[in-house]
Amino acid sequence: MTQSDQTARQPARDRLLQAAQELFYNHGINGTGIDTITATAGVAKKSLYNNFASKSDLVHHYLQARHEEWLALYSARVASAATPHARVLAVFDAYRDHAEFAYSHGFRGCGLLNAAAELEVGDPGRAAVRRHKEEVEAILAEHLAKMLPDDAPRAERVAAHVAYLLEGAMARAGLEGTSARLLTARTMVDDMLKAL
Repeated sequence: MTQSDQTARQPARDRLLQAAQELFYNHGINGTGIDTITATAGVAKKSLYNNFASKSDLVHHYLQARHEEWLALYSARVASAATPHARVLAVFDAYRDHAEFAYSHGFRGCGLLNAAAELEVGDPGRAAVRRHKEEVEAILAEHLAKMLPDDAPRAERVAAHVAYLLEGAMARAGLEGTSARLLTARTMVDDMLKAL
């Protein structure tokens, strides 16, 4: 069975979401029209509206899929991390895995932040991206709290600091199209954690 045969057997909803994921990441949400999505998915325009209430609804599902994608990368990395220190570094490793994925047009940075930059203030999609970033910081804080069990405020401050390093590294990695900045930030955080 060829790849196109396998794709044709997928439900229309899955094909539409897969097409949207690729197109939104490579060309942006505003740069991608419904006609392009349906053509890439190989479905009729009516099929899109049978599966999603609107383009905005499709964007919502795209953002959820990106969030779940990162959680899966993190889960795979943290599964082999034996210590809280290693679990903090697993967050960086998951972001590096994201950066090193074989994107058809190259790595452009965090797909969630890229999407948020295109959405208007108050758009529910921006709130979804914010929740994702808050969840990542909470994951860091949870691991750091185990490293600093007697100093919860310090653990929270260090988690915020680490999150800033992570996001800054991800932004630069997206501009440069490589995971090198993430590796540098990971090394900085590793050194910082050794000094706690």
